[in-house]
Amino acid sequence: MKYKFATAISCIDGRTQKPVIDFVRKRISVDYVDMITEPGPDKILSKNKQKNLIKSIQRKILISIEKHKSKHIIIVGHYGCAGNPVGEKEHRKQIKRAMQIINSWDLKLSVRGIWLDKDWKATFIS
Repeated sequence: MKYKFATAISCIDGRTQKPVIDFVRKRISVDYVDMITEPGPDKILSKNKQKNLIKSIQRKILISIEKHKSKHIIIVGHYGCAGNPVGEKEHRKQIKRAMQIINSWDLKLSVRGIWLDKDWKATFIS
């Protein structure tokens, strides 16, 4: 059986992992979600300044694409983020900007954003 994968770029905060995986599996109809974690990844990607860290994220994405044939990239921001302690409005702006930057890498994949609220409920960013 061939499994379907997505790749999520999420915070290291352990509270984010299960809600993201459950939401992505259900809403995008994949079997597994490869997790790439960094503290405040929406900030890292949207600011586009930490080139070594961004290259590390890109390398991990490419492994997910090449080895697991991932067809979806998801960038996640969440309430109460210690690595990026800003409000929801700023997180949403950063997620949208991070999506634009990931799209500029021309990976030819679906790129989506997710916001996790204070109750760990996930919603897509449009």
